[in-house]
Amino acid sequence: MFNALTISQIFVLDQDQALDFYVGKLGLEVHTDADLGFMRWLTVNVPGQPDREILLERPGAPRMDEATAAQVRELLTKGAMAGTLFFTTDDCQKTYETLLAKGVEFTDEPTKRDYGIDCGLRDPFGNAIRFSQPLS
Repeated sequence: MFNALTISQIFVLDQDQALDFYVGKLGLEVHTDADLGFMRWLTVNVPGQPDREILLERPGAPRMDEATAAQVRELLTKGAMAGTLFFTTDDCQKTYETLLAKGVEFTDEPTKRDYGIDCGLRDPFGNAIRFSQPLS
């Protein structure tokens, strides 16, 4: 059967803006940025983890026709098509403060939970991002 999960996907409205956010603010690195002709294949990964990519996909061809893509973009703008990404960090409070200083808007401040300390934010397209500091 399966032996790895290598690529997860979220929709973004603008791939250049997504790069500014995911690389410029969150500190991820570009894994692949390729013009395939029919689409731009843009993936990022956590530095040092190139085996697990996030596809930053703009709704459109070849996956969907333009009418469907327009509907998906509209729903994404409303937050109804948002994906969710989960990251871990060694220091949730420090990561929160670093990202806050970069202008990242948070939905949840660092909070201690039964499983660790976590907090949440949204990317510019409404996708939810959570990161946590697991209990040691």
